[in-house]
Amino acid sequence: MSSAENPILIVESLNKVYQGGFEALKDINLSIRRGEIFALLGPNGAGKTTLISIICGIVKPSSGKVRVDGYDIIDDFRKTRSLIGLVPQELTTDSFETVWNTVAFSRGLFGKAPAPDHIERVLKSLSLWDKKDSMVMTLSGGMKRRLLIAKALSHEPNVLFLDEPTAGVDVSLRKDMWKIVQELKAAGVTIILTTHYIEEAEEIADRVGVINQGELVLVEEKQQLMQKLGKRQLTLLLTEPLNRIPEVLGGYDLELIEDNRQLRYTFDSAAQRTGITALLEDLKTAGVSFSDLQTSQSSLEDIFVDLISQPVRS
Repeated sequence: MSSAENPILIVESLNKVYQGGFEALKDINLSIRRGEIFALLGPNGAGKTTLISIICGIVKPSSGKVRVDGYDIIDDFRKTRSLIGLVPQELTTDSFETVWNTVAFSRGLFGKAPAPDHIERVLKSLSLWDKKDSMVMTLSGGMKRRLLIAKALSHEPNVLFLDEPTAGVDVSLRKDMWKIVQELKAAGVTIILTTHYIEEAEEIADRVGVINQGELVLVEEKQQLMQKLGKRQLTLLLTEPLNRIPEVLGGYDLELIEDNRQLRYTFDSAAQRTGITALLEDLKTAGVSFSDLQTSQSSLEDIFVDLISQPVRS
């Protein structure tokens, strides 16, 4: 059975309504494949952290179901929590403890037997081994963020949630974090990260979801989004408005815009033939003249902004 047919995380009809009537999540349905990196994009306040908090058992849902590796997050709370690692946004650590003790204690919280070899591997993989005897308060912000990941990995979870893992860190550390995530995936860990950095999703995600105003408005393979990035548009400023697109031009992806004074052609810039030369010839044959033309290319940023600017369904 493939990972797509046997998902590790299933969210069904999940809703969260806070006291006072605020709907933080509205009918969320999501299936996460084993071993994938899933990026959840959304503006601040979209519902990303609420969704993660419910799955991790920190916040109680108003309705709906969540199963982790077949176990219900409410009925089988202890089991599902042991399967999940969470790296929160906030740098909350035990300042007066050593790095080693902090990570070892986190493992013990999940009832796991001591495993110094595992903790050593985790600290080394996160470049924290030389800091194992250092007090947490002496670490830099970047090191503290790595320590949060070490704590989340201490009990050997199957699923790792990273809530805005690179918020407020510099570009070089962000690249390091991406490398760590790829290594975790290679080790078989399923990773769900929330972010508002578009390039983060482009860099490491297998699939991308977009959440806005509590609704999941898109889930798509990253490669399909990349294909959208290859879409370019040629806009022709017509000499005279057109009432309709001539039949001879029916084979092109054309639309009339701006009160029929502009003709927009969408094409794949990655294709061997864009069709522009043929289009210009056929425009001439059809007697359609234009005074100017310009091209533009969409980006994942454009797609994201367009999606979150659309009104969500009532």
